[in-house]
Amino acid sequence: MTTRGGAIHASVALLPEGWSKDVRVEIGSDGRIVSVAPGVAFVTDAVRVPFLLPALSNLHSHTFQRAMAGLTETRGPSEHDSFWTWREVMYRFLDVLTPDEIEAIAAYAFMEMQEAGFAAVAEFHYLHNRPGGARYDDPAELSLRIAAAAAETGIGLTLLPVHYAQGGVDGRPLAGGQLRFRNDLASFEALVARMPEIAGRLSADAGWGVAPHSLRAVSRDDLRHLAALAPGHPLHMHIAEQEKELEETRTVFGARPVQWLLSEHDVSARWCLIHCTHMTPGETEGLARSGAVAGLCPVTEANLGDGIFDGRRFLSFGGSIGVGSDSNIRISASEELRQLEYSQRLRDRRRVVLADPGQSAGDVLYRAALAGGARALGRDTGAIEKGRWADLVALDLDAAGYAPLGEQAALDSWVFSAGNAAVSDLWSAGRHKVRSGRHVAREAIAARYRACLASILERF
Repeated sequence: MTTRGGAIHASVALLPEGWSKDVRVEIGSDGRIVSVAPGVAFVTDAVRVPFLLPALSNLHSHTFQRAMAGLTETRGPSEHDSFWTWREVMYRFLDVLTPDEIEAIAAYAFMEMQEAGFAAVAEFHYLHNRPGGARYDDPAELSLRIAAAAAETGIGLTLLPVHYAQGGVDGRPLAGGQLRFRNDLASFEALVARMPEIAGRLSADAGWGVAPHSLRAVSRDDLRHLAALAPGHPLHMHIAEQEKELEETRTVFGARPVQWLLSEHDVSARWCLIHCTHMTPGETEGLARSGAVAGLCPVTEANLGDGIFDGRRFLSFGGSIGVGSDSNIRISASEELRQLEYSQRLRDRRRVVLADPGQSAGDVLYRAALAGGARALGRDTGAIEKGRWADLVALDLDAAGYAPLGEQAALDSWVFSAGNAAVSDLWSAGRHKVRSGRHVAREAIAARYRACLASILERF
């Protein structure tokens, strides 16, 4: 993956100290920001943009699920359709996927992420085996396919191989579609040992971590081992996502999931805990104080009917948040933030819940997700600042049909109104991959995706 340098001139840019005008950003050939100079005249060697922001990191994705979008909205026979009935469709779907198809879907999803304003992604990668559970000749086959898709699109990748070893908190064996996820501790450690090599095939901004799937899929002993496996690298895990998960954990562990985790593990800034939907006030405050990032996926959580994260309480105790596209049913950085705020408004029946008096909701949400996403990916990004990776997104609100209201309203206009249509350009570690709203390789990636999706649906 080749990184190219260059220069950007922004009429307005969001710098660490606030909004600045006529900002020139120089990007080195290594993909890092070389210099940031406000108040300078435009020079023709630079890409000229209206608004320039640090770009968000997508902290939670399962790319193969992008091809399921639209296939799970028919109500099943159960009186109470839920995550668990959705999961049965997902198992049937993944059972037909080939490595080529998994790569094609990942490339399409990664491309859409960049067009939606995400410069980097943490791929929570739990699809490891053949249908039926047999190993590929190379156990890292599908990890390599995810890396290849990242190379093709130029997105910044933090690859998170997932350990998935049991079918419930009680330790019951895996069955059916879950067999494609299966690893024992030894085989998972061997897969993790391949991560430096796989990330090393990409650009220098690529990273990796480890991901115990959840308390229902990983034993207590395995989790203790995995928490110590790769110090200095991110550790991601689903937690407190479903009420059924709470019931099982209370039955087996004698405690709620977050309560148990905080008491048994040294949860710290290295951890990213996904969903965190069902927490007591005490658990919410404790998790906020731990320094862990709450990885929120509001569009997916709404689609699955999971519940509402207690955002106001979490942020008031200094908690860190980031957002992810999870099931990729709709890929949009702005819509994840919008759904997060709107869920709070619907629950509390009032407006502008996650901002303090006088603050802009879009500004508060965006800055929080910038910092939390960068930390969750272990990525030196999140600000337009010398030495950071040049993860940058340009907005053209006027072209998207929104009045040029000025910098104070730019983030609110994007998050609450304009959405993906406002994204004009995007750089991932200096790689200028979205121009005039379209990924530079869109035509080829989309054609391959359409062909693979047609083939999948014939077999599904």
